[in-house]
Amino acid sequence: MADPYIGEVRIFGFNYAPYQWATCDGTLIPIQQNTALYSLMGTSFGGDGRTTFALPNLASRQPCGIGNGPGLTARTLGESFGVQQVTLTTTEIPPHNHGGIRVWEGGSAARTAGPTPSSALSGSDNAVGFGTPTNTVQMSPMAIGVGGGSSPHPNQQPVLAVNFSIALYGIFPSFS
Repeated sequence: MADPYIGEVRIFGFNYAPYQWATCDGTLIPIQQNTALYSLMGTSFGGDGRTTFALPNLASRQPCGIGNGPGLTARTLGESFGVQQVTLTTTEIPPHNHGGIRVWEGGSAARTAGPTPSSALSGSDNAVGFGTPTNTVQMSPMAIGVGGGSSPHPNQQPVLAVNFSIALYGIFPSFS
């Protein structure tokens, strides 16, 4: 492995930071013992800037490039954003309807085990094909009521857990 740049972040497939590297877990480290790394990162990822600064925290996070593209929000170095769970509100759900329920008289010959385009309780054309009702019962509110329960749901893309580590020592990167 070539000498890393100080502050270089690499992905490793094992669960520890190699010699002269540290895990990117947001740890506060002393400025006095890591002046070169502090001169590159400052307090972009945290710390008080007097005695400590923080390493990037990639625990349960995904990296994102800084800057912005057309139509995207600008992101600055060290900015943390996003949430792992979201509760949708009615204003975030597109307008829609569930169509009409198609039913008709016809005895057991008209019923099927599962709805199909030509069987009972399917279709969306609001067709009414039944006679005067007899022996009616109220439909369950669960069948036609509001759904969701306003509970948060996971909002995280599929990920693979790996070890992000940062080089504490190495070549100081030049700006040219």
